[in-house]
Amino acid sequence: MTKWLLVALAAALFACPAAQADIGSRIWATGGVTSIEGSAGGGLVPWALLGSYASDQEWGGTLAISRARVDDYSLSVTGAGLNWHNRVELTVAQQTLDLDSLVFTLKDGFGLEQDELRQNIFGAKVRLAGDVLYSPWGQWSAGVQHKRLQDFTVPGAIGARDDSGTDVYVSASKLFFAALMDRNLLVNLTARGTRANQGGLLGFGGDRNNSYQVMMEGSVGLFINRQWLVGAEYRQKPDNLGFATEDDWYDLFVAWIPDRRLAVTAAVVNLGDVATLEDQQGVYLSLQGSF
Repeated sequence: MTKWLLVALAAALFACPAAQADIGSRIWATGGVTSIEGSAGGGLVPWALLGSYASDQEWGGTLAISRARVDDYSLSVTGAGLNWHNRVELTVAQQTLDLDSLVFTLKDGFGLEQDELRQNIFGAKVRLAGDVLYSPWGQWSAGVQHKRLQDFTVPGAIGARDDSGTDVYVSASKLFFAALMDRNLLVNLTARGTRANQGGLLGFGGDRNNSYQVMMEGSVGLFINRQWLVGAEYRQKPDNLGFATEDDWYDLFVAWIPDRRLAVTAAVVNLGDVATLEDQQGVYLSLQGSF
């Protein structure tokens, strides 16, 4: 179903006269890139920015494919977003977690093998106030992400309570001009209410905790020039499952934006221990097109 929604959204973007005539009039790189959950931001963290370059009188959109490869598995993401008048962002994404060889050992001693986990994510973000460039307190946005697993066998077996859940978050982003070595500095802070285990790929809630918790996420990026941005992200995670502890995520990234229509992001990521897999480190690559 999600694949058809992605196709329909892409068709809507190409059919929109404003999108065909121009990809938007906002300043270069102020649409961010597409995160692993489909919303505009960095690789791991949603930002207050809305995707594409649509201004207050324009429509715009994005299409993105991403892949993270760490020691024992890979995560592929396909996503699309629609921006209405730089006020509302609607997104859809599908995550596919490919496991090379993973056996979950349960408390009663038997194992459960799974080679793929897939999750659909439907998101909406609203710009509440401010502007990332010129407002003294930056831009503020609020968002929701509804997530649903296609197969609950493994998450249910390891103690997750639900196969779907909804994250809510508030983000603030601010660009500081000539802040460091005469370079512009982008800073983002996000507070997320969530019950998701490993971002939702291992279900929602658990035997240790089944309530919403507030997790903090942050990003900082330095513009080397108009086309290159380097920085880091950090994402705090809840710890709901007695089956295995859950570590926070972080990355070091570089984004290249050679044209308003294209953004390429590469990163070194550390996802810590994931289920029975220890110290998962690797690389991340994302390609985004704006319309």
